[in-house]
Amino acid sequence: MRWENLTLESDHSRADSALFGADAVVTRTFDTPEFAGITFHEIRARSILNRVPGASRMPFEWTVNPYRGCSHACVYCFARKTHSYLDLDTGLGFDSQIVVKVNAPELLRRQLGSRRWQGDHIAMGTNVDCYQRAEGRYRLMPGILAALRDHANPYSILTKGTLILRDLELLKQSAEVTDVGVSVSVGFTDPELWRTVEPGTPAPERRLDVVRTLTEHGLGCGVLMAPVIPFLSDHPAQLRATVRAIAASGATSVTPLVLHLRPGAREWFMAWLGREHPYLVRRYERLYADGAYAPKWYQRRITRQVHDLAQEYGIGPTRAGMPVRLREPEPAPAEHTPSEPTQLSLI
Repeated sequence: MRWENLTLESDHSRADSALFGADAVVTRTFDTPEFAGITFHEIRARSILNRVPGASRMPFEWTVNPYRGCSHACVYCFARKTHSYLDLDTGLGFDSQIVVKVNAPELLRRQLGSRRWQGDHIAMGTNVDCYQRAEGRYRLMPGILAALRDHANPYSILTKGTLILRDLELLKQSAEVTDVGVSVSVGFTDPELWRTVEPGTPAPERRLDVVRTLTEHGLGCGVLMAPVIPFLSDHPAQLRATVRAIAASGATSVTPLVLHLRPGAREWFMAWLGREHPYLVRRYERLYADGAYAPKWYQRRITRQVHDLAQEYGIGPTRAGMPVRLREPEPAPAEHTPSEPTQLSLI
């Protein structure tokens, strides 16, 4: 395994020293049903703040990724290619060989305290899910969120995991001192499609329960409706059912994103498609003939349909995961009755 070649540069930073050495890796397996067939590679990282390449389409500059590989096993996951940097398989290896940066919380706290750090927004869950099953055992996120809270550093989280509710109090504490954005990914509500495409994730209805709970606690939560899968989840009736369920969960917004197939993910997804839906292979080859992204006309059509449905079901216009901050109530006049409870402001 090519640990020594995993550099800061391959983790989206500009430096070129190794993130960790081969002698720092501890490999473990756990004899429990939820981790059957999964191997964990525990490493002590040398950096945890990763700079996003300037050419990226992402609207943020910095990320934190405590894990590499993901037991969600989504057949379309664009991050599969990153496993090849370690000479690990981008298919089953990505799903079952999980790299755990066990020192992520302490390392982040130290880097946030550096004089060079400017307090920029940090995005999490943008590569692999920081609330995948491994987080239930390693519990890295409480320390990460506490460090961000203590430094009043703005951040956002994108997840398919229900485990985020474990850290609800930390999220609320953070939102009292800085901007916090939370989005949950729900691309469709079809249970049969979910079981084959996202076999390691919580069911879509459970993820929407997360949205409901976060909203009830004053943390407005958007839904990234991703991915919309051509010919499998894009029928008008399917889009309507998904947007209706998202609206019923209390989501502040819904943002559609059509499936994209980058190298690494494309091969794995197309192999799955050939097994499960062979009649669609030629249609996909035509639709994605020009690269990783579906044609603009198709993306625009899906976006228009979802936005029209969102308007119909009364979902607000704010973007998914727009940062929120819990504000202290204004001081009440002396003659006024007891002050109003803390209110949520979108900023």
